[in-house]
Amino acid sequence: MVRIPRRGGYTLVEVMLVVAILGIIASVGANMLLQVNRYFILSQARLDVQKEARAAMYVMTRELRQAQSNTIIIDQAPSQPYYSRITFEVNTTTMTFEQQGNELIQSVKGGQIVLSKNLEYLAFTFPRSDDITILSVSVTLKKEIYQGRSKAIHMASEQVQVMN
Repeated sequence: MVRIPRRGGYTLVEVMLVVAILGIIASVGANMLLQVNRYFILSQARLDVQKEARAAMYVMTRELRQAQSNTIIIDQAPSQPYYSRITFEVNTTTMTFEQQGNELIQSVKGGQIVLSKNLEYLAFTFPRSDDITILSVSVTLKKEIYQGRSKAIHMASEQVQVMN
């Protein structure tokens, strides 16, 4: 009896199984990678918007606390929502915060500083009609993330006490 040596290699069935398994892993891996990427973009957008909103609110409330209460004027910036602009004086310097499109602008001595380019909504109000030393500031910032989606954050400071 003569033995024929078996050749090394893979059968067609083994190759087909490997291709099928790799195909399943690749399709699941691509979807998982896409989800991880979207989560990272969403988290980064949330962080950016929160940081920007906190910084803008800090600047506005700091300046409003120093305002002279009898100089505060809340009105509407041209082609913007109601109560979207506030003008007041701090030590004889006129200061304005207003919405211009999607920008939050601070105007001081003829110069302008852009506090945010992601502004969706801005409103200044007096929450109590009998006390003009308490102001309410409401800000909504929104940032585009992917595929037409966006992330928005709303911040409201109900009680800004004007000190002067």
